[in-house]
Amino acid sequence: MIADPRLNPAAVELGSFFRPPPDAVWRALTEPDLLERWLLRPTGFAASVGTHFRFIIPDSSINEIICEVLAARRCKQLTYSWMYPRAEYPARWIVDWTLQPQGRGTRLLLTQTGFDIEDRRQKMVRNAMERSWKRLVLPRLGEAIHH
Repeated sequence: MIADPRLNPAAVELGSFFRPPPDAVWRALTEPDLLERWLLRPTGFAASVGTHFRFIIPDSSINEIICEVLAARRCKQLTYSWMYPRAEYPARWIVDWTLQPQGRGTRLLLTQTGFDIEDRRQKMVRNAMERSWKRLVLPRLGEAIHH
């Protein structure tokens, strides 16, 4: 994973390389059973623009994430909104996955935007999200892709 400090400081932008081709990475991003392995179980998900779905967060007071698919180009890009409606300070972010073939593998860029880093709380959330994606979620995604 690569974090480039020259990128937008109000966004989480992380790049990863996976040896499998884009179709294997795409399946991990879009098939509910695979999504559950590395992220959360989606309810009502389809990789189709306009689809409203949610992720259920077990054992949490903020027990769901409400999402809408904003862009879906098979094996190229998946973008959805991401909102915790029951959070004390709800915010709406955009999560974008961009896939590019690289050699026999796939370069995956995760971009999460919508943070107001002038707000101390939002800046802390942004930093926590970056750590979570980098240390927990993306490694689990790699395991799901290779499974």
